[in-house]
Amino acid sequence: MIKSNQKPFNARLAYTLLGISLIIIILYVGQHLIFPLLLALLLSILLRPIVSFLCNKWRFPHVIAAAVAVLLCILFLSGIVFFISWQVGDIANDWVKIKSNVDIHFHNIQVWIKLKFNLSLKEQNIYIKEATERSINKNSSMMGNTLNSFTDALVSMVIIPIYTFLFLIYRVLLINFLSKLFKAEHQHTLFDILLNVKIAIRSFLVGLLTEMLIVASLTSLGYFIIGAQYALLLGVITGILNLIPYVGITLAGLLSIIATLTGSTDLSMVLGVLIVNIVVQFLDNNFLVPLVVSSKVKVNALVSLVGILAGGAIAGVAGMFLAIPIIAILKVIFDRIDFLEPWGYLMGDNLPKTSNWGKIKLPSFNAGDEIVHKTSLDQSKKDENGEKENNIPNKS
Repeated sequence: MIKSNQKPFNARLAYTLLGISLIIIILYVGQHLIFPLLLALLLSILLRPIVSFLCNKWRFPHVIAAAVAVLLCILFLSGIVFFISWQVGDIANDWVKIKSNVDIHFHNIQVWIKLKFNLSLKEQNIYIKEATERSINKNSSMMGNTLNSFTDALVSMVIIPIYTFLFLIYRVLLINFLSKLFKAEHQHTLFDILLNVKIAIRSFLVGLLTEMLIVASLTSLGYFIIGAQYALLLGVITGILNLIPYVGITLAGLLSIIATLTGSTDLSMVLGVLIVNIVVQFLDNNFLVPLVVSSKVKVNALVSLVGILAGGAIAGVAGMFLAIPIIAILKVIFDRIDFLEPWGYLMGDNLPKTSNWGKIKLPSFNAGDEIVHKTSLDQSKKDENGEKENNIPNKS
């Protein structure tokens, strides 16, 4: 563990908070450069076993093995994009039917508003027309931002594979660079951090991809059973959005409800979609996440949620996806630096006990109270013993 010079607590706290603030500011200001680099770094960690396999088993040169690994990743992602585009094309062929269903639902909503709020259809249409005109005026000013975002996305799609390839090529160079930054007595801690970061991130990404496939399969199967249209597409979208913890599954449920309403006039189908999403989310949270997603990333839910929201505020969807890996890397580093270890503990999920609810094991969130209580008792006993020793008269 790297130990720092003993400084007063307020100075160490100030330095730590200043460092965290600087990290957030740097991420926000340099997001267009930093986040593609971070995504490429995660992909390079994920693809490294493929490169090692090609080099050791098939005797590929390192450069060619790295290029093949990146190409396989591009083909996999392109296959997902092609499948979604193909399914969206089928939806476009049903545009007349979709428009008819939307008109029916819209008319039913207007009738309900008329009955509940005594607002005629003509008055509703006037309000909708005014709101549409205001929205068009606002959207005209947002076209430039949308075009810039689309351009940034295209640039990232091109540059991230290049970054990934270069990370795979210059991996040893980067490790040697980091080793030269630290003294000899800190080399063991440095390589311990690098090893644990690699294991945690690779296990997390592999578990996340496995979870994505299982969630997509279960959701598609559930939608097929209830007879929902576009079941396969909605299942795949749910699996992809589930890569964003907490937030993704909610967005996927809303998209599924909207797609169901446009594909059918039967409102009972919405109830079926909700039941499928609730069941899949229950299975995901209670079985898939503990069993499939790696336990190496032990970050508690509070820090995860705050990190996801902060990542979304800084860099949108990319920030939300990268939030937990970044937090996991920071936790590995904090756990091995003396004055940052309390922050690593705060980020962790160190719950020593579980409570049973039927056949389901749930974390006992008050388990730490026993530790705090025991520590308080021990401190009280020490204070009492100290007072007794002070009250003993000096015989000499």
